[in-house]
Amino acid sequence: MAGMAVPQARDDVEPAQHETVDRIVTGSAMVLPFIALGVAVWQSWGSALRVTDAVLFFVFYVVTALGVTVGYHRHLTHRSFKTKRWVRATLSVFGSAAVEGPVISWVADHRKHHAFSDQEGDPHSPHVGHGGGWHGTLHGLFHAHLGWLFVHDQRGKRSRYAPDLLTDPALRFIDRTFFLWVAAGLLLPFGIGYAVGGTLAAGLSGLVWGGLVRMAVLHHVTFSINSLCHTFGRRRFETTDESRNLAWLALPSMGEAWHNNHHAFPTSAAHGFRAWEVDPSALLIRVLERTGLAWDVQRISRERQEHRYAS
Repeated sequence: MAGMAVPQARDDVEPAQHETVDRIVTGSAMVLPFIALGVAVWQSWGSALRVTDAVLFFVFYVVTALGVTVGYHRHLTHRSFKTKRWVRATLSVFGSAAVEGPVISWVADHRKHHAFSDQEGDPHSPHVGHGGGWHGTLHGLFHAHLGWLFVHDQRGKRSRYAPDLLTDPALRFIDRTFFLWVAAGLLLPFGIGYAVGGTLAAGLSGLVWGGLVRMAVLHHVTFSINSLCHTFGRRRFETTDESRNLAWLALPSMGEAWHNNHHAFPTSAAHGFRAWEVDPSALLIRVLERTGLAWDVQRISRERQEHRYAS
């Protein structure tokens, strides 16, 4: 229509090739773990929870969470340390098994988030374009937590935000075979449960706890960094966004919930800057460093921190 402005396509947004299929897959990845969580609650109520199931949940949660926080996030997205190729590949496989998306797409989205944090262009800001009042706040929280996964109008273009990863053959392979690692992250706890318990029921219980319940809990802990940590909590540092530190979320998020610290110093290998700021991801990076598997680890001096303190 004459006189009507035509929205211009952004050249930094990844084109959606199979949007409907992507939404179905994403929805399944959200719904199935919640069904499994209901089964797990019923199972626990009936005193049928096995020690093996609890161990499988804990081990697979920690391994896949660290794959995301140390591998996807601190190493690949922000280059906070260097490591050997096989360590990079291993962390990327563990991160893929967390079922939060293929590694290169995840990195592209997160780098775009930092480029436009809480501004137009941020893929998952709770503060942009959601209106005011309680309705706007709740809509923004939902979008940042979960809703953004079902829309594709702000996804980071891989060739623009992750060109370095596209040149790495191993990472391209892991990215391309994402569903293989998802399947492995589900079949392995099933196999272990079956081997230990000796029955199909034991294997299925291992799948529920070490696979689906683990996936549901980790998803919503990770999503809470995007939503809760940009809305609630304390701001130690002056930043141009609404990032905040949320102490109670630090341990389950492997240290990612020191989010204001992170946005103030994105390349820092540690997100917890004080002795009491629990940061298991930083601990793993320190272990890798001491064993010679990580180097050029980025750290922020207390003097640099003091220059950024919020007034």
